[in-house]
Amino acid sequence: MSQTDTLLLFGCTLLVWLMTPGLALFYGGLVQSKNVLNTSMHSISAIVVVTFTWVLVGFSLSFGGNNLFIGDFSHALLNGVGFTPNGQFSETIPFALFMLFQLTFCTIAVSILTGSVAERMKFGPFLIFMGLWVIFVYSPVAHWVWGGGWIHKLGAIDFAGGTVVHISSGVSGLVLALLLGSRKPINKKPPHNLVITLIGGILVWFGWFGFNTGSALTFDSIAMLAFVNTILASCAGIAGWTIFEYYQKKKVTLIGTLSGMLAGLVTITPAAGFVGYGSSMILGMLGGFVCYYVITHLKVLLNYDDALDAFGLHGFGGVVGAIGTGFFQNSNVNSSISDGVFFGGGFMPVLVQIIAVVVTIAFSGIMTYIIAKGISIFTTLRTDEKSELAGLDTVFHGETAYGYELEGK
Repeated sequence: MSQTDTLLLFGCTLLVWLMTPGLALFYGGLVQSKNVLNTSMHSISAIVVVTFTWVLVGFSLSFGGNNLFIGDFSHALLNGVGFTPNGQFSETIPFALFMLFQLTFCTIAVSILTGSVAERMKFGPFLIFMGLWVIFVYSPVAHWVWGGGWIHKLGAIDFAGGTVVHISSGVSGLVLALLLGSRKPINKKPPHNLVITLIGGILVWFGWFGFNTGSALTFDSIAMLAFVNTILASCAGIAGWTIFEYYQKKKVTLIGTLSGMLAGLVTITPAAGFVGYGSSMILGMLGGFVCYYVITHLKVLLNYDDALDAFGLHGFGGVVGAIGTGFFQNSNVNSSISDGVFFGGGFMPVLVQIIAVVVTIAFSGIMTYIIAKGISIFTTLRTDEKSELAGLDTVFHGETAYGYELEGK
């Protein structure tokens, strides 16, 4: 066991944990003032629901056993999860710490998809959805990629969660949003407090360094590579987004800057420990361009109500990063992988990445539809028009964020 590796992952776990409260603020500032508490509570509740589900069966289904498609119940209720390392995942860190690190990944995935259903989903049914989603969507995909499942055997790679976290949550959020239907035009209003969004965005950005760096699971050159690439790609994402934004609108906005930052971070996540510095900046900028187009053009063209753009940023950004990894992966910076297309490795790395992406999209979408339809047998998922007009803060939580009414809410 390595004290250095343990301390690294301990710190990174805390950083990733911080991302979920950060996302609560980020999303909270983007909605109307009458829905800010409900929107924030989605993320805070995710911490609780995911923790219970993860302890019960989620971790075991993700990282237990050697099956190709799903784990087993060998670690249910954290059986055998203690201070001793599990050599299947790391020889140098406590297995319990590895479990907690992975718990924070699952939590942020659930928190991400809440952005798609903001301002219109009932609180109780959503809590139930969270728990079922962890079991039936996140855990299988995590097992496929990181638990020794079929995607890992296929040779597809995902350093810190492009497919596992971002594609699964983004696609699931979109499906749930489509099932709920669009908000009423009167409820589609500009963000009520971008300063709150800024604070949340900074916390998410800060936590992301633990997200990518800690995925190396040891303090080595790959961890350092992931750390540097995270900084480079996030800034490149901002550049990509704002250049496009200025070209079209002749303005550079704060919300655009934060969105570009997220696009760059999402795009580099699957590639962080597999590509060089220049490649990370190209991927980040490409993520900024693509996500900007999806959110400002494709979303309008297809007329779907992904309220806070979970699909536009995380779903599409994850796809760009996962497939882009196959083009830019470089054995010179990480000897454990083969070279990608741009480094003489042929098209096979891209092909396996595409297979992983397509199956993850299909599986996440279909399972989300089944879970939501199953819950809707017993209760409606969407709030009624009266509740949406009154605001979900008072309807579900009996409180308001501010001691006064903001003009126009």
